Amino acid sequence: MDKSKVFFTDFKATANENLLQKLRRLCISAGMKEIDFEDKYAAIKIHFGEYGNLAFLRPNYAKVVADIVKEQGGKPFLTDCNTLYVGSRKNALDHIDTAYANGFSPFSTGCHVMIADGLKGTDEALVPIDGEYVKEAKIGQAVMDADIFITLTHFKGHESTGFGGALKNIGMGCGSRAGKMEMHNQGKPAVDQDYCIGCRACQRICAHDAPVITDGKAYIDMDKCVGCGRCIGACPKDAVHPTESNSNDVLNCKIAEYSKAVCQGRPCFHISLICDVSPNCDCHSENDVPIIPNVGMLASYDPVALDVACADLCNSQPVLQNGSLLHENCKGCQDTPGHHDHFHMTHPDTNWRTGVAHAVKIGLGREEYELIEI
Repeated sequence: MDKSKVFFTDFKATANENLLQKLRRLCISAGMKEIDFEDKYAAIKIHFGEYGNLAFLRPNYAKVVADIVKEQGGKPFLTDCNTLYVGSRKNALDHIDTAYANGFSPFSTGCHVMIADGLKGTDEALVPIDGEYVKEAKIGQAVMDADIFITLTHFKGHESTGFGGALKNIGMGCGSRAGKMEMHNQGKPAVDQDYCIGCRACQRICAHDAPVITDGKAYIDMDKCVGCGRCIGACPKDAVHPTESNSNDVLNCKIAEYSKAVCQGRPCFHISLICDVSPNCDCHSENDVPIIPNVGMLASYDPVALDVACADLCNSQPVLQNGSLLHENCKGCQDTPGHHDHFHMTHPDTNWRTGVAHAVKIGLGREEYELIEI
């Protein structure tokens, strides 16, 4: 079987070609213009960054991608889904405010921001997948309404999945709040009664009469609960929260299955930038210093091969002296680049390879790739 093609360019710039021009050349070289964009909606899935985090991709990069779509007659929009946890992106209004605060406005990117799963994270499409772990993925409706799906990913470390790459951006990022809960845990929420005010918002949104109010406090009847997660979005006090998490390996496999649900049946194109490689996700309201130097920009039609290529390039880099990788888990390993896994060393209880293996198993992409440097 042929290897997947992954196109690569470094971050070196000249007076004749800046980084934005280089990203444009990368996308075109990798075949982005071969997609028929004419009069089609193109979702550009990106992480806008939690407020307070500064490691997320600059909006200038998003404009390059949006401009290519528009040049080909398409209608691009930047999108993400609401978060499951408390923060600045848990509903569409706060999420858009955060996107604008971090520079992702129509004026800077040339296209609009749409939060794919709606105001409270309940606007979702149920996508049959019949996977080993997921039978019906809960995907933000606007993502599934798009004719073409593009990812623009900041490649970095992640405390649960090892790294956050294209698959994480697609699978977890496109899941509605209920979808995120399905990936992260066993599927049924609980109520922290210290925060519950007995307002019955959870009762009003539940189709199965699972929330019960006793002595002015709610609790979830687990026999009735189906794990849809809508009560999480409805609670005004964030008293309803996910329960016990699955293992990180199962999480990786669920993300792969959600990614397949998003990508199947339509044109997709994937871009990853390896820069400001923080040890944790951009979902944090802070970011630590990078664990390795900036590497470059990559693009491919295959999100699996893209993630593997990014990981391989990262693991060939030396460890930065003032990063958490060196200080916490990797004493002396800066002397032997390429002989260990930076992401496993940063978060020893993670194994990103499980997600890659499952993605290959379900036919999402290939692990073998040909790196084409431009």
